[in-house]
Amino acid sequence: MAPSVRSPPIRLLYTLSSALKTTSSPLLTGHRRTFSAGNPARVEATWWKEPMERLRNIGISAHIDSGKTTLTERILYYTGRIHEIHEVRGRDGVGAKMDSMDLEREKGITIQSAATYCTWKDYQVNIIDTPGHVDFTIEVERALRVLDGAILVLCSVGGVQSQSITVDRQMRRYDVPRVAFINKLDRMGADPWKVLSQARSKLRHHSAAVQVPIGLEDDFQGLVDLVQLKAYYFHGSNGEKVVAEEIPANMEALVAEKRRELIEMVSEVDDKLAEAFLSDEPISSASLEEAIRRATVAQKFIPVFMGSAFKNKGVQPLLDGVLSYLPCPTEVSNHALDQNKNEEKVTLSGTPVGPLVALAFKLEEGRFGQLTYLRIYEGVIRKGDFIINVNTGKKIKVPRLVRMHSNEMEDIQEAHAGQIVAVFGVDCASGDTFTDGSVRYTMTSMNVPEPVMSLAISPVSKDSGGQFSKALNRFQREDPTFRVGLDAESGQTIISGMGELHLDIYVERIRREYKVDATVGRPRVNFRETVTKRAEFDYLHKKQTGGQGQYGRVCGYVEPLPEGSTTKFEFENMIVGQAIPSNFIPAIEKGFKEAANSGSLIGHPVENIRVVLTDGAAHAVDSSELAFKLAAIYAFRQCYTAAKPVILEPVMLVELKAPTEFQGTVTGDINKRKGVIVGNDQDGDDSVITAHVPLNNMFGYSTSLRSMTQGKGEFTMEYKEHSPVSQDVQLQLVNTYKANKAAENS
Repeated sequence: MAPSVRSPPIRLLYTLSSALKTTSSPLLTGHRRTFSAGNPARVEATWWKEPMERLRNIGISAHIDSGKTTLTERILYYTGRIHEIHEVRGRDGVGAKMDSMDLEREKGITIQSAATYCTWKDYQVNIIDTPGHVDFTIEVERALRVLDGAILVLCSVGGVQSQSITVDRQMRRYDVPRVAFINKLDRMGADPWKVLSQARSKLRHHSAAVQVPIGLEDDFQGLVDLVQLKAYYFHGSNGEKVVAEEIPANMEALVAEKRRELIEMVSEVDDKLAEAFLSDEPISSASLEEAIRRATVAQKFIPVFMGSAFKNKGVQPLLDGVLSYLPCPTEVSNHALDQNKNEEKVTLSGTPVGPLVALAFKLEEGRFGQLTYLRIYEGVIRKGDFIINVNTGKKIKVPRLVRMHSNEMEDIQEAHAGQIVAVFGVDCASGDTFTDGSVRYTMTSMNVPEPVMSLAISPVSKDSGGQFSKALNRFQREDPTFRVGLDAESGQTIISGMGELHLDIYVERIRREYKVDATVGRPRVNFRETVTKRAEFDYLHKKQTGGQGQYGRVCGYVEPLPEGSTTKFEFENMIVGQAIPSNFIPAIEKGFKEAANSGSLIGHPVENIRVVLTDGAAHAVDSSELAFKLAAIYAFRQCYTAAKPVILEPVMLVELKAPTEFQGTVTGDINKRKGVIVGNDQDGDDSVITAHVPLNNMFGYSTSLRSMTQGKGEFTMEYKEHSPVSQDVQLQLVNTYKANKAAENS
């Protein structure tokens, strides 16, 4: 259901269009507007159409070290946003533009996604460069949530790796149309055709190359465009001069074969091209380009580009491909939930003429306070406007509106649908929706994975406690996968996150940005507990100590939730009649929930459990909410052992690559760590092993893998699931827990 479009007064439209012109948007220069008082609808339909069609919001995602940040650096250079190129691990000490944190420059990795914008051939392109490490997966997740298209970068030597599969899965989750870019064609062992076949088999991509490289490795000279049938060479000190020539004679047969393959693949998913292809009509460059665009926007096809960002080859044609094949904001359908109509789905028009709808997808603590990144889905936002946070109901004034270029800002007066901007001084959480107050829409939230690892952390000096808690509060607001809790027994502060690197980076940031030295305990794994069979409970809580007593009786049973259930805790009241007055039921549920926060095996939360209340009793005078809450807590503890509880541990999907000669040693070591090998592939001289290994057995693995493989092995891991531990491990964990408890109490 499209939102109703009210015809704004001519004066408003004129101020809006002239204000848009003053934001020095390259899209609006030279765009003539004719205002006709007689036909406001015509005016309304035309003024925003061209700027919207000339806008692209893209993200760059890939496996670690595939060249995302290097590619973004080249894009910024060719579009004139930066005037000299710096390498990610540059010897000049400057580092890439998009890696603005000192830590990023030192380690040569991207930690935070960074936003920027540039202009290419009169189109405005908003770009978000995302991290590759699985520990920072939320950065990729929230970038893809707000983008209209993406570039999936693949390494021509490494091919489709574990993290490539993860980011591709994230792109599917948010229905993001994408183009693929096979990078590093200048490296030894580069084989783009192998990578293309891996993308088809491992990622199930319906894809084909739109370019053919001229030479590979040291001989890589340029590219042949299969759509335009031209050869492109990149001259100049930084490859800035693109020279189009005729296709080399020795490549004509290969080009003809690959072009036919491209046409076949696209015609399988595009009826218009299929018609021309089956009737043997000659297919023009223009009609092939249109067909590729239709199929890409519909997410039925993925065009594959090639090049070497580091050697400055193939980046400009990739930019052309982004303009030609990826959608503009109005071609992507976005939905909101109408809070006034019981969360009914509403399709947003994606144009500047509707009511304002914007999503806060990322928060950052800047020099001037909290910086909130907004993606505007509909309407216009102006500096000085009042906007409403639908999630909290608060009315907020927009004090300052900026466009981001990595860590630099450019003040603007207003921004319209389809743009990504940032505002200052707006108090909100990640995932909040803002409107102008005329509608109560909320955008659907992001998928936030559960943290898998914890550390105990405390400041070295007592004086720095204030700064320490300030740092933890800020990081929690910025990163939904970073959690801070208090261990009720030891009183220690516990931080949880997605892995060792994730937590290390935050400890380091506390030291650098807040000047607080912290001591860190040994990493702890986030175990869970669950029940395996049904167990009855019947508990009476009765206390008489002069004055009003306490009385509450609860009967029922606990049982495991069915497999594949989306919730982790369910409570059901099946009492018929008024054995327990209904006003006490929420207190009983609260009691069971509280009891499930720490199981009696090792004190970790209990998951996948259903509590059913079937009967009970209340006292006319002595029953209270507290009595029933306590009755529920004790009832849970009473029946927990009978429900045969088990401990669940996080199991990681580990992918490691090592020379074949070390395969035996590496697999032996995985077996020793109680891992299960699920795949073993050959990739040139290397073995690629996929295994499921308990996280508890993976600490310090990078060091031991290096020593086993003479420094030639590498691995990546990501969370897969929580699964039951073996009987002996359970016994060991329970005994350790009991011993620690006894030591604390003595």
